[in-house]
This record gives sequence, C-alpha cells and structure tokens, in this order.
Amino acid sequence: MRILLIEDDEALGQALLEALGDAGYVAEWVRRGDDAAEMALDAAYDLALLDLGLPRMDGIEVLRHIRQRRDAYLPVIIITARDRPAHRIAGLDAGADDYVVKPFDPDELIARIRSQLRRRDGRGSNIISVRAVDLDLAGATVRLNGEPVAMSARELKVLTLLMRRAGRFVSKEDVNAAIYDDSADIESNTVEVAVSVIRRKLGRDFIVTARGLGYTVPK
Repeated sequence: MRILLIEDDEALGQALLEALGDAGYVAEWVRRGDDAAEMALDAAYDLALLDLGLPRMDGIEVLRHIRQRRDAYLPVIIITARDRPAHRIAGLDAGADDYVVKPFDPDELIARIRSQLRRRDGRGSNIISVRAVDLDLAGATVRLNGEPVAMSARELKVLTLLMRRAGRFVSKEDVNAAIYDDSADIESNTVEVAVSVIRRKLGRDFIVTARGLGYTVPK
C-alpha cells in the first residue's frame, strides 16, 4: 500500500515516515502544498495524510483540488494542530475522511489508516476476495477454493497490491515499490519472477499482463 505523506514539519514528517514503514506501508513524503496537489492525482496512492498549514498552498485547497480532479477515490486523513470545531467542519466539508489533531499517538493514526483502507475497499474485515482466491491481510494467508496456498513474503506483497487494486492496471514500477524499500537495490526481473510463481499457484489467468500498462487481477 502506498501512502502520500503531506507534512512540512521536518521532525514530524521523518517520524511518520518511519512509523508508516514499520507498519508495512510504502510512503512518499512531500512538504509543499502545490507539489502535493499534483502528486495526489497519481492513481498509485492508496491514501493521503494531509497537514493543513502548508507552504505554497493551504491543505484545504489541496484537498479541494484532489476531490475535483482525481478520477479514483482517494481516502484523505487530515493531520493538523488546528483543533477548533470550525476547523474540523471545514476539513470534513472539503472532503476529508478523518480529522486527527496533533499531537497524536502514531499507533492510533496507523489504526485509522487501516480503517479508511478497509472502507475504501468496501469491506469491514481484513479479507480480500477476488474470484476463487481469498487473501487474509491480518493472517498473511492465501486460499484458493478454500484450500491454503503457500506464499513467500515477496509473493504476498505483489499479490496484496494487485488484489487491492483488482480491475486496475499496476505498473511494474509500482510493484517494485511495494517489494523494495528506498535503500534496496532493485533486481530487474524480480516482478516477473514473482508474478510467474503466483500464476503457477493460483492459475495462469489470475494475473493479466499488458505491455505498457503493467499487471492487473481481473475481477
């Protein structure tokens, strides 16, 4: 899962980046509102954490920009020191899905992220089901027609990304980002190998490849 972190405070941004990484998310950090407004239009992001007091463009304006221009729905959690009721109302009316006031517990924020991602996927549990395949996010297990299927950690990362975005193409670059952290050396054929193994385990037609588009799990 890829999260766009929009926060101009250096110390808090670094702390959140580490907390998100520890929770298993791939996060990209941007500090300016105008940059965030454009980056948030990228369909690769699954959720945004949005500060309000940003340079170049205020967070509320960024949020309105996202809601007006992004084709696919993007959950947005506002993280801010603005704690008056009028601020909360303005943020929620502008299209925020949640509003968290600083200072906050990072563990609580991670729980709110999980909640928003479940709502976005239209489910109330940690199970993603596509055709005959069930993926249990909490237990990190996969079942095909009810029977368990062994998956490596790398295969699970690829499968989770593709099943979360079932029906949409995911580029090879985005799949690589889900597998590797920023400091890792990316092997050129890692994605192809993982996809090949997943197809062998779940069926040749479970993952479809299209040149120039990437990979998709058809619904």
